[in-house]
Amino acid sequence: MSPSPPWRAAALDALERERFDILVIGGGIVGCGVARDAALRGLRVALVEKDDFASGTSSRTSRLVHGGVRYLEHGHLHLVFESSRERRRLLRLAPHLVRPLPFTWPVYEGARVAEWKLLAGLTLYDALALFRNVGNHRKLTREAVLAREPGLSPEGLLGGATYWDASTDDSRLTLANALGAAAAGATVLNHAAVTALTRAAGRATGAMVRDDGTGREVTVHARVIVSAVGPWTDALEALEGGTRGHAVLGSAGVHVAVPRDRVGNRDAVTLVAPQDGRVMFVLPAATHTIIGTTETAARGGPDEVRATREEVRYLLEACNANFPAARLGDEDVVAAWSGIRPLAATLAEGDAGSASREHTIATGPLGMLVVTGGKLTTYRAMAEDVVDRACEALGEHERPGRPHREVLLPGGAMRSLSATEHEAAAAVGDAAVARRLAGAYGCDWRDAWRPTRDDPALRERIDPALPYTMTEPLHAIARERAVTLGDIVIRRTHLAFETRDHGAAAARRIATLLAARLGWDARRQRDELARYEREAERVFSVD
Repeated sequence: MSPSPPWRAAALDALERERFDILVIGGGIVGCGVARDAALRGLRVALVEKDDFASGTSSRTSRLVHGGVRYLEHGHLHLVFESSRERRRLLRLAPHLVRPLPFTWPVYEGARVAEWKLLAGLTLYDALALFRNVGNHRKLTREAVLAREPGLSPEGLLGGATYWDASTDDSRLTLANALGAAAAGATVLNHAAVTALTRAAGRATGAMVRDDGTGREVTVHARVIVSAVGPWTDALEALEGGTRGHAVLGSAGVHVAVPRDRVGNRDAVTLVAPQDGRVMFVLPAATHTIIGTTETAARGGPDEVRATREEVRYLLEACNANFPAARLGDEDVVAAWSGIRPLAATLAEGDAGSASREHTIATGPLGMLVVTGGKLTTYRAMAEDVVDRACEALGEHERPGRPHREVLLPGGAMRSLSATEHEAAAAVGDAAVARRLAGAYGCDWRDAWRPTRDDPALRERIDPALPYTMTEPLHAIARERAVTLGDIVIRRTHLAFETRDHGAAAARRIATLLAARLGWDARRQRDELARYEREAERVFSVD
């Protein structure tokens, strides 16, 4: 949290000094996955991100690792097969961050998805998972549906089904890949923007990178450059002099968080929105319920995307129609956010809802590899394909093994999540905080908690109603490459998503702590808070 912490200066020196095999531009889930994959294969890798890891779409998802049951309607069977395989793998590689989640799908009279069609689809869903999901689907009677989710409307309810997917912490899954890449030898730097591409003999040979804190600019040299910037793909291709036109179809998805006790959902519920028949979700998120998502053509650029009042009301109305006692209104919305899905324009047919979520890898006019499309669940498979293509370009067709398929993500070496929670609870003395530590850091939870031994004040909660403690901001700075208050309040934690002031009070308390620990003067503290307020306004304001 200083203009240039020692680790940032070292990373900038390495970027300037070394000659890399691959330079990855973009620190979302795909870019971080590419960097980790390539580093684990023994390649020399650099990754740069203009803001923070997961600061774009990768922190504004439904927080699901799922097979994509609704994609069956559009015939995207390969994508469902791939997604189911990746869900199974991530449950093993990151058991603290990717956790099984049961879903209930109620069926009402006159529903667009009839009961027979739902059961046939879920049978296919299980088959595409090779019947190796956490559990297979089960048909539910009307009474069984209401026993599982008593808040659902009983009027016209015919029955339904239950099936399994998985939930995740999207920001921390992205961060785990970035930290895993660094642990495997990659040079990884956030808050470092690419300002230009360098070129020689008609090919891109590197990039000019500017450090956000100091303004220092370095030239990074690499044999292959990978663009993994998602919604910013067209802007980066412009630096290359690209003429492909729009490579990305921007599809905006809005979510809202409301108090869970207002909705009353016990687990996840799959709904069909009464307004237009769109499949959507009501998802448990600790003390909150996440309702999402919309799917419309994105308006404006990815730096300006935000929810609209109309989209928020659409989600609330759909939830109220299925959970009539909720009676949700605008005043119940704790947070609303929007992210742009970077769908591959070459695969887009019809509207955004029916466009394929599969990915494409193209080669730009200067040889840059450009990956677009895909979704969070399949990021690892996308990364593998990208690195395979990069190896071809490097002339290393026989780069051995696929270690990224088996190497656990940081924190994943646990006997079980429940056992880790139990161990943490014994040391912490607060069950909610223990669940947070185990779920965020996995087997590494002691690293985050250790400073409290010498300073018991760090055990205090940042917000009394939420399980984040004052030790986490210090850990984020020391071990997780946090640079700004937004990195901590929005992405290392979910304080901004879970408080009505979007983390403003939490940011002030954290700033006071950091001022004391890092020697900020009053002006620096004001500047950091003002920067946070601007970011929170950009992410959470509703048009």
